[in-house]
Amino acid sequence: MRLLHTMLRVGDLQRSIDFYTQVMGMTLLRTSENPSQNYSLAFVGYGRNPDHAELELTYNHGVSSYDMGTAYGHLAIGVPDVAAACAKIRAAGGNVTREPGAVKGGTTVIAFITDPDGYKVELIQRDA
Repeated sequence: MRLLHTMLRVGDLQRSIDFYTQVMGMTLLRTSENPSQNYSLAFVGYGRNPDHAELELTYNHGVSSYDMGTAYGHLAIGVPDVAAACAKIRAAGGNVTREPGAVKGGTTVIAFITDPDGYKVELIQRDA
């Protein structure tokens, strides 16, 4: 078994595509329009399945926002330099909500950003 993708419901598909491609550096891999079922999809990622997991952005026609609920935590993305990634994300208009620093009770350097729909994304410093 392997993780193929994670799906997020978004309120504005193009806004989310722009965020994940222009701010987070992912590639738009494919899109799918399903007008008879009232939804559109976009898959983004740092590579394609099966080598990389993808992020599925789902826009349900006419729905502009969702309640986050209490179960969702965050996505996690490994980066070689969290501070540099935050600077690049901030310069591209992204929202850094937790500045780079050690995780509580540990030494791993992390930061958090928030996407346009309010989903949290953790950046974790990892060697390439």
